[in-house]
Amino acid sequence: MPFDNFPRSASLKPEPFKAQVTDLELEGLRLLLRVSPIGPETYENRVTDVKDFTSWGITRKWLEEAKETWINNYDWRKTEQRINSFNNYTVEIDHEGFKHKIHFIALLSQKQDAAPLLLSHGWPGSFLEFLGALDEFRTKYSEKDLPFNIIVPSLPGYGYSNGPPLDKDFKVEDASAVLDKLMIGLGFGDGYIAQGGDIGSFISRVLGTTSTACKAVHLNLAIGIFPESDEELKSLKEHEQKGIARTNDFATMGNAYAREHGTRPATIGLVLSSSPIGLLAWIGEKFQQWTHENPSMQEMLDGASLYWFTKSFPRAIYGYRQFFGAVPQFFHNDPQYYCKKPLGYSWHPWELAPIPVPLVAKTGNLVWHREHSEGGHFSAWEKPKLFVKDMEDFAKEVWQSAKGAKI
Repeated sequence: MPFDNFPRSASLKPEPFKAQVTDLELEGLRLLLRVSPIGPETYENRVTDVKDFTSWGITRKWLEEAKETWINNYDWRKTEQRINSFNNYTVEIDHEGFKHKIHFIALLSQKQDAAPLLLSHGWPGSFLEFLGALDEFRTKYSEKDLPFNIIVPSLPGYGYSNGPPLDKDFKVEDASAVLDKLMIGLGFGDGYIAQGGDIGSFISRVLGTTSTACKAVHLNLAIGIFPESDEELKSLKEHEQKGIARTNDFATMGNAYAREHGTRPATIGLVLSSSPIGLLAWIGEKFQQWTHENPSMQEMLDGASLYWFTKSFPRAIYGYRQFFGAVPQFFHNDPQYYCKKPLGYSWHPWELAPIPVPLVAKTGNLVWHREHSEGGHFSAWEKPKLFVKDMEDFAKEVWQSAKGAKI
């Protein structure tokens, strides 16, 4: 297939991978959906507005419609075909004595000066959220002129990557180290750009300060950074103050799911592994609430189906023990992770925490930023054309100088 030209310096030997569940697994999902009841109608699930952090979640009506579609008008095989239209691989990476099987999609260039680009997702996202952007890249460019070597992994514990160790703790810093080994082992040890939103933004922060191979960082989430005084808050522009208000709403009324993940990951992991309807309700709320315009039902069912077929929900939420445990850690507000390397930031008004550019600038060497009038938490998924343009413009600004810097 095109776009499969790994560097000769690669030390890892990726194995081709094909997404394919069995017919028995497909029928098993449909059977569970048919016999799964939906709870009774209540005042809360009738009047709730899922877009509002201060409201009460999803409506029963939406869940009924989603269930009906999932059973009768949804074709996972089409999604598999789309996944398999890209170059998928798995590779084994050793980290502290544990063998991680990491799945990734690669879109590789034949240009000698193409910038290696690591795209990291989060929860409840997956590598699926970057497929639209990858489509944009391979439509716009041939493999001879693609300006990037793009690697889109399933984070450790997510999707087609295996889960963390069962006998010891595993943290965001460990996941970051695994991805750094992935990029270096694929032949990009001389330098790469780390880009991320959600948990991927934390991983990119860590890579920007701990990896010598990571030469620049781009973020579309910087949660945890707040004005230090009323005066600083008042100095912000009107849209920036609205962003802080939205962030506060998320912090007070929008993150109950994250506190559950962080304080009772064992319980919620087992609960949502037992019911596809429960899983869809849990993550479907986020797909709707954190976006500017609702994704299509097809896209939301794609996300839920991937989590269900890979059994990845309980093994994917380990990071929340850091984010919402006894001592919350958000990396973006931690001075040890302030990025001295070139930092870029894309701001979207419907992000769950639209942190203003001036505040992000205090946490690193912010050399590039762009404020959008649309888009939310899943920027590459929601607005792939904007995302591709941001990546192109950020790389043009920083790559030639960053890759030679000894930072």
